[in-house]
Amino acid sequence: MCADTFGVGIHLTEAELQFVVHVPSEIDSGWTDPESFQTLVADAVWERLDQESTLHTIAERFEPGETISLGTVTLDPDGTVVDHHLDPPETNDSPR
Repeated sequence: MCADTFGVGIHLTEAELQFVVHVPSEIDSGWTDPESFQTLVADAVWERLDQESTLHTIAERFEPGETISLGTVTLDPDGTVVDHHLDPPETNDSPR
């Protein structure tokens, strides 16, 4: 098995915040269920970032239509987190 790196972010619409997983074009054949790996990626992100404060900051500071990058998570198909580079959105920059 080979680990794959997924970009993650939050897309803001008028009605909701959508968790977005960017899947690499070349992906390990061990990933057989797209819904399963998206859940694994989301779980890995929210184990490392505070979900409530992250989503609150995005809802308050960004406009509908924007996608805010949270970084990357590298996972093995068994769900093991190999590496991650995650940062919550900035909260202390000046308002737009």
